[in-house]
Amino acid sequence: MTFASRLTRTPRPFEPDRGREAEALLPDLAPELKALLAGTAGCSPYLGGLIGKEHAWLEQALSGSPEDALAGILADAAALPDAEIGPGLRQGKRRVALLAGLADLGGVWPLEKVTGALTDFADLATDRALKAAVARQIARRKLPGATEDDIATAGGIVALAMGKMGAHELNYSSDIDLIVLFDGDRYEGADYHEARPALVRATREMAQTLSEITSEGYVFRTDLRLRPDASVTPVCLSMDAAETYYESVGRTWERAAYVKARPCAGDIAAGEGFLGRLTPFVWRKHLDFAAIQDAHDMRLRIRAHKGLHGAITLEGHNMKLGRGGIREIEFFTQTRQIIAGGRDPSLRVRGTVEGLARLTDKGWVPEAARDTLTDCYRFHREVEHRVQMIADAQTHNLPGDAEGFDRLAAFMDRDTADLRAELHQRLSTVHEVTEGFFAPQAAGDAPDLGEGAQEIVDRWRSYPALRSARAQEIFERLKPDLLSGLSKADRPREALEQFDGFLRGLPAGVQVFALFEANPQLVDLIVDIAATAPALAQYLGRNAQVFDAVIGGAFFAAWPGAGALTERLVAAMDAEDDYERKLDAARRWQKEWRFRIGVHHLRGLIDADEAGREYADLAEAVLRGLQGPVTAEFARKHGPAPGRGAAVLGMGSLGARQLSVTSDLDVIVIYDPQDQESSEGRRPLNTRAYFARLTQAFVTALTAPTAEGTLYEVDMRLRPSGRQGPVATSLGSFRSYQQDEAWTWEHMALTRARFIMGNAGLGADIEAFRQDLLATPRDAEKVLTDVSEMRRRLAEAYPAESAFATKRGAGRMQDIDLLAQTAALLAGSAAQTTPDQLAAGGAIGWLTTGEVETLTRAHGLFWRVQAASRLLTGAQLKVEELGEGAQGFLLRQAETESVEALSAELAECAEAADRIIGAALTRVPPGNGGAGT
Repeated sequence: MTFASRLTRTPRPFEPDRGREAEALLPDLAPELKALLAGTAGCSPYLGGLIGKEHAWLEQALSGSPEDALAGILADAAALPDAEIGPGLRQGKRRVALLAGLADLGGVWPLEKVTGALTDFADLATDRALKAAVARQIARRKLPGATEDDIATAGGIVALAMGKMGAHELNYSSDIDLIVLFDGDRYEGADYHEARPALVRATREMAQTLSEITSEGYVFRTDLRLRPDASVTPVCLSMDAAETYYESVGRTWERAAYVKARPCAGDIAAGEGFLGRLTPFVWRKHLDFAAIQDAHDMRLRIRAHKGLHGAITLEGHNMKLGRGGIREIEFFTQTRQIIAGGRDPSLRVRGTVEGLARLTDKGWVPEAARDTLTDCYRFHREVEHRVQMIADAQTHNLPGDAEGFDRLAAFMDRDTADLRAELHQRLSTVHEVTEGFFAPQAAGDAPDLGEGAQEIVDRWRSYPALRSARAQEIFERLKPDLLSGLSKADRPREALEQFDGFLRGLPAGVQVFALFEANPQLVDLIVDIAATAPALAQYLGRNAQVFDAVIGGAFFAAWPGAGALTERLVAAMDAEDDYERKLDAARRWQKEWRFRIGVHHLRGLIDADEAGREYADLAEAVLRGLQGPVTAEFARKHGPAPGRGAAVLGMGSLGARQLSVTSDLDVIVIYDPQDQESSEGRRPLNTRAYFARLTQAFVTALTAPTAEGTLYEVDMRLRPSGRQGPVATSLGSFRSYQQDEAWTWEHMALTRARFIMGNAGLGADIEAFRQDLLATPRDAEKVLTDVSEMRRRLAEAYPAESAFATKRGAGRMQDIDLLAQTAALLAGSAAQTTPDQLAAGGAIGWLTTGEVETLTRAHGLFWRVQAASRLLTGAQLKVEELGEGAQGFLLRQAETESVEALSAELAECAEAADRIIGAALTRVPPGNGGAGT
């Protein structure tokens, strides 16, 4: 489509005589185009001058599409001989400025196309100027070993476009901010020291070409001061020196600057590599709410330096840095990107409008705020462009007098009074939306928590988390709300003491306190946990980063299941390129999901049975997720696994999918070498040694303490021959042992076995064997005799420790599980959970319907109490030591009204179960059981 056919608006000529002069230069243009030129020249002396200088080219440009005209400008600039770079680029800048200005004023291009056209030319101009400068250094033999072939990559120099240029958002009269680096790996030894001054000279020559003002104008004002420590460093630094700087003393504003950074000229591939290596500096692995305070402080410093404090006064108001200005929107967006972009790479975008959209998609910015800020951003940028177009001035200030506002209103084809009203309204709106984010209101006075409370509060300043002045400053703002919340707990003093334990365990405080300040709902959560679950509060003190998950967008979403969890863990580990870092990533990830389950259980969103299944799903996902990294790391040294590889079976509670927050993992490993005697790799191992050492590597990956802690404790005592047997068993040996040597208790353990990970075909074969083995006819009387003896030994070794014991003791969980597994053996059932196994015993007539119901009910009660106690204290339940909030949670889980009633119900259930179990073990099932002889 032609330029004329796309016109939607036209400025009013503020100075009609200038407008008529512009029209007269192109008398053959269509009337609507002549009106556009008249309005433009009548408001902007600068653009009027460009029309006069470039009218011959302009007449041809306006006859076609603006996209074709832009492509022609870029093509001409790309084809310039090096000797004509300066004049040719200045001409190109005049033309792109004129084209973009007219397309903007006529409504032909939207904001993004206007700023994109300006940026595209800036990229090309920078690239041409840089490569021409490097070519001169190569021609003078100043770059050792370099030839004309190295001009294409500028001898290893890259210019990083920063700020608006990096985001393709250059404003109309913008300067360009560049950081210029070189790849030191291109030069070795003495060559490096010889090349460095030549690269610095090339950088200065590039900046001179772009910035020099002649009678033909200039290309771009070029600013190189965003580089590390600009006051003492050369204009071109090595990438290694820059990386060292950012890793050691890089500041938050520099991190924010790199959100928009983009290689625009020279060695683009080297620039991309540098930005990739800088990712950990810019994008932190945890949610970084401390960036809010840094950004707020930066805003205040800018306002103070520019004298921009106070109420909005339109005359002379700075549309970029002033209250409610463009920078407020950019800071709002970039700060939220920095907060969450480390965990969510989809937020790592350069554009302001795109950033707001992504943040809204991920739940970080409300839709209303996105729409308001996006609309205001576009309006602000339009006003900024008009102000700059008037005289090609690098200004962001609104006019200082009435005549200036009348000119601006004519340029925008607006009524002056309406424009002033809209400016004030939009600036005020942006300020209101952004100020609450950067400068939350201070809390009120703290409540009195009673005698002795002040002594606890007073010692907080001695804790590691409050060592820095900045941490103390943020915490002082938080403290009234925290203490107010603690005062509302059922037993405030106990809640205060548990919060004190959390605070004492924090190794550092700035990030956590900033997180709380930005997300008040987390204050309520920590108060709730402190008042209810001391073990969880202590866990948070050691692992405060798990709070990130609460505000990550899906903390209260439906449970995804083991399959989806595995995919998420694999993605988290894939983001790391080092084996040890993958293990750390797995630990961080597991902590967050473990915390989620605990919070959901604590708040009644799930019951104990659901929590047990979710903890089991989490463990299964961890085992599956680690399979790839562990086996790959092992295969790198010893080659791929022989035969079909191995399968991991979950035993006990893992097999039954009923884990608590503190459960370890019972597993066994079975492999099938398929007659292959050894692996094939750099350091081959015989089959038995291979799988034994692979199993040990897997156990180490789960249990080894790293900087992020451990994953799980692992128990492999249920493997054939227990501690005396190999840690990994071949399929043939496993079958032979189970058929010919296994004790009754080992077959009972097999009733809970469940394939978790490894070779799926091997897992299916093991499950088929398990089912066949359990269905094999067996001597019921021998089974009952063996189980009775086993029960007697357990009773002697592990009696009930208290009235609130849930696992050990006559008639309690371990005892009921023993009977359930016996029922599965006698019935020949493949069932893996206690309720299903008890039902199998009922199906063969060994247990009555009433007995099954009583045992199932008792087991359910014991499990609910145990799951609650592990969450609350992490250990054996001691009701007398629980606070009121914890007791309330326990009673809700047990569905009883008092501690006394719970004690009585536990005793009643244990006695009833004990009687049933004792009687059942003395009677042979009718017909000697479903699998009987």
